[in-house]
Amino acid sequence: MENSTVIKLDESNFDRELTQDDKPVIVDFWAEWCGPCKMIAPLLDEIAREKAGAVKVAKVNVDENQSL
Repeated sequence: MENSTVIKLDESNFDRELTQDDKPVIVDFWAEWCGPCKMIAPLLDEIAREKAGAVKVAKVNVDENQSL
C-alpha cells in the first residue's frame, strides 16, 4: 500500500499528524476494495517521495478507521 514516506493514519495519531507542523497534508482515505484508490496510490507515493520537504502524504484505511 505505501512506502516509508507515506504516513499511516489511524484514530490514535490522526489529529497529531495533521497539526504537528506547518506543512500541508494530503490525506488519502482508501480501502482495499476500492479500484480508484489502487490507481492513485502510486501517484501519492511519488508525491510523498518527491515533495517530502514541502508536503506530507498520509493514508487512512476507512475500513479500519470508520470513525474518521
